[in-house]
Amino acid sequence: MSARPLIARQPNERLLALIREANCSNAGLARRVNMCAAERALDFRYDKTSVARWIRGQQPRGRAPELIAEALGRKLGRPVTVDEIGMGATRQLTSSVGLHFAAGLTECLEQAAELWRTDVGRNEGAADGAAHPYAPGGSQVAPAALVEPSRDWLITPPDAEVARASGPRVGEADVAAVVSTTAALVDLDRRWGSGHVRPLVVHYLNGTVAGLLAGSYQEATGRELFAAAARLTELAGYMAIDSGLPGLAQRYYIQALRLAQASGDRGFGGYVLAAGMSHLAAELGNPREVIQLARAAQEGTRGRVPARAESLFLAAEARGHAQLGDRESCRRAASEALAAHERAGGDGDEPAWISHFDTAYLADELAHCHRDLGQGRAAQRRAAEALAAHPEKRTRRRAIGMLIMATGQLQEGDLEHACHTANEAGGLLGGLRSGRGVEYFGDFRARLEPHRDHQLVRDFANRWSPAPTPV
Repeated sequence: MSARPLIARQPNERLLALIREANCSNAGLARRVNMCAAERALDFRYDKTSVARWIRGQQPRGRAPELIAEALGRKLGRPVTVDEIGMGATRQLTSSVGLHFAAGLTECLEQAAELWRTDVGRNEGAADGAAHPYAPGGSQVAPAALVEPSRDWLITPPDAEVARASGPRVGEADVAAVVSTTAALVDLDRRWGSGHVRPLVVHYLNGTVAGLLAGSYQEATGRELFAAAARLTELAGYMAIDSGLPGLAQRYYIQALRLAQASGDRGFGGYVLAAGMSHLAAELGNPREVIQLARAAQEGTRGRVPARAESLFLAAEARGHAQLGDRESCRRAASEALAAHERAGGDGDEPAWISHFDTAYLADELAHCHRDLGQGRAAQRRAAEALAAHPEKRTRRRAIGMLIMATGQLQEGDLEHACHTANEAGGLLGGLRSGRGVEYFGDFRARLEPHRDHQLVRDFANRWSPAPTPV
């Protein structure tokens, strides 16, 4: 039997009480809500299962809450507000928001929209950076949900149809706008860090992208729209990690995985597992989950992705073996990753989501492996390869590469060069808002602790006291 998330969704007791007061069945309420929607030229297709989900604590998107309140009000013969049905601004959201891989397309849309909406509420309600009381968990990760969605992704059949006939018309130009916006946001994030960019992404998802998904579109356009939404949702997951919110990142990755399933792009689903969720597990120090997620990506995309993607998936697996201290398994996966990347030189039409995984990124991944295995000289060599190939605009990646280089130098006993390299990295981090960069810098400082009495280390500590923090 598969594991369940550790934290269950909180039931909507207010809604359940009103349904009972109205002496209304779940199916009856669904029919009444659909009728209220039809009066406003909206095409709602809720059923008794939808109502059961609302009772379990899920909030439907868009105008549905106000129409649920209206339907119940008509049955009760008195006005009912969205707050009374537990779906207003003050409702108690739980940390299970976004943690589930939806079985159907309607639930997929509802879960993604609910996550985006509550994340916007988090940002608007916490100007000082503290977690919003009604937000999905920011720092807490549900361990069972690290791997469980990958199993759902592996066994769930593709959505037979995604076309919609109601709502504003969505065309190819709308999808192209989302794709172009995402590319621009990726560039900004790499150069300045997620602290500057993440709020823009969240609001764009909650406003523009949610509105497009709720519109009407033909099958081909719908698939492209889901693919674009999946890509931007995956980016939001990475930005959540860079903002020190791994629990929120987990939720974004799960929803990105489900949106990718709806798009029909099996390869990008594998990318979410390996480049997103597997790396999240690595950040959290869960190597077995790192390996499981990377292998799920390989298994679920076998024969359906270009060699460059295979290389990324294998490199992610190597990271897990390195964290476990399994040198031979790491060497095997890394060798296969390098071989796949060499084959990628002749690939023609590669999807945009994998085109960035160049020689620099692969060298970066392998440098992490050598660092975790205590192979300082090899870590330096791979970090140097990455730094030589990363363009200047990849500021965060270059700073992290320098810190991996500094760690390799420290592992080889070269204290002077280690401090010098870390000083350069600190200078780059000063212009970023990147939680990941600060964490890497903190890891290097912790590794200096055995040498704290050395003058070089004292000078380094004085220079970076306090340590570089997001600006």
